[in-house]
Amino acid sequence: MDVGAMNLFHDLVDDAGLFPPTALPMAEALERHRADLMKADPVLTHRFLCPASRLPALRATLTFPIRLGLILDTPELPPLGGLDVELVEIPGARFETPAGRVEVPGGRGGPLDVKARQFVEVTAARLPVRLPPGTGLKIRCGGLSAEAFPGAHDLGAFIAHCADNDIPFKATAGLHHAVRHFDPALGVDRHGFLNLVLAVCEAVEGRDPVPVLKLTDVGELVRRAGAVSPETVRRARELLVSYGSCSTSTPIEDLRALGLIKEDDR
Repeated sequence: MDVGAMNLFHDLVDDAGLFPPTALPMAEALERHRADLMKADPVLTHRFLCPASRLPALRATLTFPIRLGLILDTPELPPLGGLDVELVEIPGARFETPAGRVEVPGGRGGPLDVKARQFVEVTAARLPVRLPPGTGLKIRCGGLSAEAFPGAHDLGAFIAHCADNDIPFKATAGLHHAVRHFDPALGVDRHGFLNLVLAVCEAVEGRDPVPVLKLTDVGELVRRAGAVSPETVRRARELLVSYGSCSTSTPIEDLRALGLIKEDDR
């Protein structure tokens, strides 16, 4: 596998072990995170996603340094002193003004550290929104019901919007496996994280991302991943910052099974 293609998957997966459907208890989630840190697999960002409402439990349980992604599920920012918060994810619907402008909240924790990137969650139907300078977007790719899954055209429109406007984004939920597949329990097609990454590559090269989002031919997806140029990899991964996964092992296992990474790629 070309080094540029391998870099498609570096620093891709945030640790969302606290969230459904896995929903690990805090102590168990942190223990798994510590084990992942020891393994140092480059597919993982080694960033721990935590709701703001659970920061007290995190502080009470934490025994080692971690890098945090904060999910703002509280009315204001809590105190962040002593925590290495790299990014903050904000539900846009809660902080959107009538004019369509998103106002990032402050709080008892004071202004965000300058290195903490901010991402506002939206749906494709709510685009465009007026964001504060330097703010990215977040898209939900699934959930616990069929209604939570955006169609390929809606997700493609979101990706194209971000590519056309140089807006970095994060993805979350529903991306349980590399390749798009049908979930009989929910009666819905689940998006694949490999499809998502390659769709972003299509968008930065000026092509429609929707056909790749719909693609289920495993061999064709693997071929495309191996053919991405280093410059497209760079641009695509500047756009797609990461996605949150409740499993930190399945993405790695899927990529290895497809031959896109090797056991010793670390």
